[in-house]
Amino acid sequence: MNNNVVNVSDNTFTQEVLNAEQPVLVDFWAAWCGPCKMIAPVVEEIAVEYAGKIKVAKVNVDQNRLTPSQYGIMGIPTLILFKNGQPVERVIGYTGKAQLKRIIDQNLV
Repeated sequence: MNNNVVNVSDNTFTQEVLNAEQPVLVDFWAAWCGPCKMIAPVVEEIAVEYAGKIKVAKVNVDQNRLTPSQYGIMGIPTLILFKNGQPVERVIGYTGKAQLKRIIDQNLV
């Protein structure tokens, strides 16, 4: 994983995501999840391309059960874009880079 992606736990979620000054794209994932492995490189590319504009975080749903249940994560991967501490967009399942960039760009304005 590259330095532009932050691993977030139940304990650090509020500080890293909800209190962040910039929008945060959170990837809820698990090690055994095939589509999660497919989308991981896309998420990392987004983290590099949008460095300084958004924060990218990953939450392992097997190690952190509180946060996924608070946000109603039923299937993974689920990506949620948070802005000012609020979830503003949600993508469930594998998504292409172009669609993710569209969602982010719409919320950077």
